[in-house]
Amino acid sequence: MEAGGRLIQEPAIPNLQNSTDVTYYDNVPYADLSDFFYINLRRWIGDIYPELFTTLLVPKADELVADQQRHGGKANAKNFFEAGLASVFERLRGIQAADFPLSIFYAFKQSETTSEEKSDGFGSAVSTGWESMLQGLVGAAFQIVSTWPIRTEQPGGLRQSGRNALASSIVLVCRNRNDDAPMATRNEFVRLLRRELPPALLQLQQGNIAPVDLAQAAIGPGMGIYTRFAEVREPDGKSLSIRSALSLINQVLDEILSDQDVDYDADTRLAIAWFETHGMSEGPFGDAETLAKAKLTSVEALEQAGILLAAKNRARLLSRGELQANWDPATDPRLTVWEITQHLIRALESGGQAAAAAIVRGAGPLAEAARDLAYRLYAVCERKGWSAEAQAYNSLVVAWPELIRLAADAPAATGERQENLL
Repeated sequence: MEAGGRLIQEPAIPNLQNSTDVTYYDNVPYADLSDFFYINLRRWIGDIYPELFTTLLVPKADELVADQQRHGGKANAKNFFEAGLASVFERLRGIQAADFPLSIFYAFKQSETTSEEKSDGFGSAVSTGWESMLQGLVGAAFQIVSTWPIRTEQPGGLRQSGRNALASSIVLVCRNRNDDAPMATRNEFVRLLRRELPPALLQLQQGNIAPVDLAQAAIGPGMGIYTRFAEVREPDGKSLSIRSALSLINQVLDEILSDQDVDYDADTRLAIAWFETHGMSEGPFGDAETLAKAKLTSVEALEQAGILLAAKNRARLLSRGELQANWDPATDPRLTVWEITQHLIRALESGGQAAAAAIVRGAGPLAEAARDLAYRLYAVCERKGWSAEAQAYNSLVVAWPELIRLAADAPAATGERQENLL
């Protein structure tokens, strides 16, 4: 299995290690899909196996899926799913050998939530699918001890065609939590998140996990902290809910990505700040001037760098369609990480991987910083709901291993300049 870019081999331990792929909340109604095959099989072999075909259609009442039509509304469907999943995990807890882990394969995109589900009090998206599954795990006294992002989706497959779909599933490795596990406060939980999530996030990025998968992959190490305690308590003494814990994990993830801005050049930091507020749209010139002073640069400098356009008391970031097609990072007198990232996407979309690889080679050490910036900008787009722009940054990271390979295989360019502005 490939996890975070590394090959992980585990010994086969039959009958001792449980591994399951749990149901996906309301995403896949398997019993409904099975009707197509059931009807035909009943016609063909019903007389041979009458005990298997006693109903006209596939039985559906006991299927563990949050189907609103079957259970009379959203709330009833949610309760049915959570009760059933809790029962499953409690049974697994009872038969799980203490010396071996339980591994759970799961995939649910964090942004695939309704507006109601996003109203969590923290301004962060929280998926009902993740919440329900984790509630069952915690209720059965399991502890998450490790997580592996596994690439499970074929690039360009049916589920990804034209969509910003997940490319990975998350394997949660769980063990029975000790009966004497301590309690923690909300503040202690947040402090541990800020200490332990950054290295976990760095490992995910170094493994080139797609930005679309990053938020759900971060749930693993974050909930690993939460589940090591018997209970995490709010300041008022109430238990910190799974939903609140997921929101805090999302918040700290945003903080970590934002903290990486200090590693970029001043022009790039200004561009990021403008993008968070205005996207690629126009805004008041005064906003650009204020941001420029705060980032220790100037509007004129950004115009010279080919990042910003200012005119008639208005300002905006240059779109990728306005960038020079023959741009060469090796000869740019004011090279910025923002510019490299945008040119990489432009080249990838218009000239393919070979064109983008040429920019990677010319950018030298700054190329990796440009890829890291794609994670940051994807998170902004996801939060703002800019799906088309988000897909551009996701595509750049997904293509990165091939761009590095092509750049390394290309013949050395004469007079090539590598400049590190970090």
